[in-house]
Amino acid sequence: MTRTSELDSTGNSAVVGAKNCNVALLGFGTVGSSVARILCERAITHLRLTHVLNRNVARKKVDWLPSLVQWTENIDDVLSSDVDIVVEVMGGLQPTEDWIRRALASGKSVVTANKQLIAHCGPELIDLAQRMKQQIQFGASVAGGVPVISGLHEGLAGDELFKICGILNGTCNYILSQIESNGIPFATALREAQKLGFAEADPTEDIEGLDARAKLAILTRVGLHCNVRPESIVARSIAAIDSVDFEYANQLGCTIRQISWAELRTPELRTPELKTPELKPESNPTSKGDLLFAAVQPALVELSSPLARVEGSQNLVVATGTYGGETVFGGHGAGGNPTAVAVVSDILAVARSKQAGMNYAGQPAEKTPTVTADFTAKHYLRFLVKDRPGIIASLATILSECGINIDSVLQKPNCPKSHLPFLITLEECKASLVEQALQQINSLDFLVQPCLHLPIL
Repeated sequence: MTRTSELDSTGNSAVVGAKNCNVALLGFGTVGSSVARILCERAITHLRLTHVLNRNVARKKVDWLPSLVQWTENIDDVLSSDVDIVVEVMGGLQPTEDWIRRALASGKSVVTANKQLIAHCGPELIDLAQRMKQQIQFGASVAGGVPVISGLHEGLAGDELFKICGILNGTCNYILSQIESNGIPFATALREAQKLGFAEADPTEDIEGLDARAKLAILTRVGLHCNVRPESIVARSIAAIDSVDFEYANQLGCTIRQISWAELRTPELRTPELKTPELKPESNPTSKGDLLFAAVQPALVELSSPLARVEGSQNLVVATGTYGGETVFGGHGAGGNPTAVAVVSDILAVARSKQAGMNYAGQPAEKTPTVTADFTAKHYLRFLVKDRPGIIASLATILSECGINIDSVLQKPNCPKSHLPFLITLEECKASLVEQALQQINSLDFLVQPCLHLPIL
């Protein structure tokens, strides 16, 4: 049967005679209500919102949705209906995982913005969708309205990507930007972020790097085709960053950002010199199998880097390929409307595939590499001490015994002797050597607090 196309009222290509695609929305919070509003206001041909599921629907109902939309608190009302696409924007691992599995098993495709769910259960859900000849799309799970998932999955499909790095958490980026620009303490910047809605009442997922780690695991699967559990990726907190660190970083021609990175090294490519010099995984020619160097942590980046120019709650992802070099994706990584745009884009992609008779759940991961954070890089060590003679000598002795060379020492003038901050930068060495040295250093009695250790990209 031949199908012809025409432009609908929104300018989108629509298939003549195509059946309506019924959509159910699970969750009517910030993102869910924005998705519903876009579907309602744009009146996209062949897409029809038929169900909205939420707790306490009596309090959630709005008068701007069509009266034919069924509001419910019971997932069975959705799963037993003629809905074609189930859109999950509730968050959390349960009951969402169970509901998405049941939706796929009942012959419905799924669109989700749930990063933790995809990070932890993505491969199993993709496999289930393929077996049921359905689709699962999750473009909104990483970087909100930035089309990085589709960009990696489709736009860069012709390349062989080996590295992904970027700023994946807008909350952390906003906090660090505020400390940098206003010279305020971390706690003050966090309170401001909470007042403005950038940070949750419990900001642990963001501050400790767990949110970005889940997103990095998803990007690693989509872009590098590696099946990686989020827990295998090292994540470190930004809570120890202080305004003095930005002063020292500036003297080094750098700033500080929470950076997520993953770089795949296969045995045939594992050589001492990499194509990208920022963070060099340690060469290990005797090791067998693939290695993935991955971490989420605050790091120093050069002021000339695109990563240094990302301010506020914006996100940026840099994908590096063997043939195409670097490709940069940037934009608003959070918020109801940007995330809803990504969700609706996925809905449209599923609907178009269904109209064309195609069912595609997503490209499965191909590799299960060993994950390590033992990069070789320059390092930033910031100390806060009770000043006395011999401190530098004591530190230099420990570092030397661990095979580490000091590159420079910087000290901010006119600081109190009881809380004296100073900086030591190290020449390139493995991160594990630095951690080994810090185990000894952090027990020294002149330290007011543990040393802050950051890699220098």
